[in-house]
Amino acid sequence: MNVYDGERMAEMLGAQGYVPAADGADADLVVLNTCHIREKAAEKVYSDIGRLKREDGSTPTIAVAGCVAQAEGAEIARRAPSVDVVVGPQAYHRLPELIARAEKGEKAIDLDMPLESKFGALPKRAGGQRPTAFLTVQEGCDKFCTYCVVPYTRGAEISRPFGDLIAEARALVAGGVREITLLGQNVNAWDGEDDRGRAIGLDGLIRELAREDGLERIRYTTSHPNDMTDGLIAAHGEVDKLMPFLHLPVQAGSDRILAAMNRSHSVESYLRVIERVRAARPDIAISGDFIVGFPGESEEDFQATLDIVRATNYAMAYSFKYSRRPGTPAATMDGQISEATMNDRLQRLQALLNEQQQAFNAATVGRTTRLLLERKGKLEGQLIGKSPWLQSVHVTAPGLAIGDMIDVRITSAGPNSLGAEPLMEAIA
Repeated sequence: MNVYDGERMAEMLGAQGYVPAADGADADLVVLNTCHIREKAAEKVYSDIGRLKREDGSTPTIAVAGCVAQAEGAEIARRAPSVDVVVGPQAYHRLPELIARAEKGEKAIDLDMPLESKFGALPKRAGGQRPTAFLTVQEGCDKFCTYCVVPYTRGAEISRPFGDLIAEARALVAGGVREITLLGQNVNAWDGEDDRGRAIGLDGLIRELAREDGLERIRYTTSHPNDMTDGLIAAHGEVDKLMPFLHLPVQAGSDRILAAMNRSHSVESYLRVIERVRAARPDIAISGDFIVGFPGESEEDFQATLDIVRATNYAMAYSFKYSRRPGTPAATMDGQISEATMNDRLQRLQALLNEQQQAFNAATVGRTTRLLLERKGKLEGQLIGKSPWLQSVHVTAPGLAIGDMIDVRITSAGPNSLGAEPLMEAIA
């Protein structure tokens, strides 16, 4: 979502006459777009601000945006006097106005969370940058997991209007985008009314987008287990353009810890969702998120997390040590876990997850699939694309270009990427 927000801010600034600074060149304006999920995020921001000082002691105009800006507020301007603009993630549509105020010598701070959506104030989208694009459909969170700052920095859940999303998607496709990833803190909580006034959920939006000529692939992230509706599960088996990949965080394998996290799902209900999704789409790749060392987590609780990993068999997953976030309920809970214990548990969890990811990748060797080529590789003539299962795949063949779709046979598998040989000419 920060990538999406960064692109939208760049589009707004482009309309004001700004152009991206050349790599390594002095910029007139630097926007630091931030995330507050991890504990050290704020310190990284201050470190980056310090590095922006030039040899003569001057600095460019500096704007700090995003969730750290929302959480730290005026403290950023106090602690880092070189910062000119502080703007939260729900107010960045006012960035040009804030920069104009800063150019007049004012410290411009906007941490407002207005009820009206910022999206209507943003410029219309345009493609042409890459063959893939993000599209934020939902923002904010009403789940209030006890470890998470998102409800406080992104606000309550809102769903963008159906018509706005279809229009933005069409603009992206007209500009050459072939794959769209729908984004939200709880993306599968999106709901709205279609152009006929019918109430629909995320599955309805996906089905409508799948009708767009030129859009070849649809993905979505991040989902909550409680919002995996019957319709969305069915869409995985019925919509060809919906890729066979589902990121569905569980966070822990102990019902006791899940309750302390206020996750509102159980191990049993999570595994039941996974079973139903796999019944709808047998070849689907499952991804997840895990937190180890949550306050009060015992070795038995941690072993339960290893058990759910074995039961699910992930294609990939993200795993982290619990990060104490000021202002969240978990930050003051008894039973805080030592750093050494968290490190040990994280290493054991990641060893199992890595083993599963390597096994999933190895199982694709010999399989024929289609790639969307997204970027250049390290070798001459090499391009890298994503498989339907979100694996990075490198292929070398004459005449290929970024944005092509090509059928390939997977020939090799590493822990993080695959090799392939082309089977035919690129599909325009």
